[in-house]
Amino acid sequence: MKEYFIMTSLDKIDRKILKCLQSDGRMSNADIAEAVHISPATCHRRTQRLFEENIITSITAQINPKAVNQSVTVFVGAILDSSTPDSFSNFEKEISKFPFVLECQCVAGDFDYFIKIRVRDISDFNNLHRAQLLMLPNVRQLRSFFVLKDIVENAPLDF
Repeated sequence: MKEYFIMTSLDKIDRKILKCLQSDGRMSNADIAEAVHISPATCHRRTQRLFEENIITSITAQINPKAVNQSVTVFVGAILDSSTPDSFSNFEKEISKFPFVLECQCVAGDFDYFIKIRVRDISDFNNLHRAQLLMLPNVRQLRSFFVLKDIVENAPLDF
């Protein structure tokens, strides 16, 4: 994942455009322009700038996990054998290859990484755990946390 440093400050109109797109990524340029009280041409230029400056990195669809038979969410805490740049780099390179990994963050505290995974069921997770997660380089321990109920998920950024 690339890191970006925002060079441009966001004004009130930019923030309104971003909030519109966070709430509905399919919103037309004309509808956004109307909602933020600017012309469609100005809205288009501003939106393009937000993409060019990597403030908006993508527009995606949120898919109902149950509709695609991925209704079980599991968070996995990973602890590595050692805290060296090579061990972190090797782990990150390998975990990025797994299509079932939705998110992976390097964290401070009791774990080195938190991994978010969606699977069909516990048996599906057990197979992934044994065949792939346990084979990750430099992993000393994995601890799994099964989500009982989603309370807040994919919430928009508040800025």
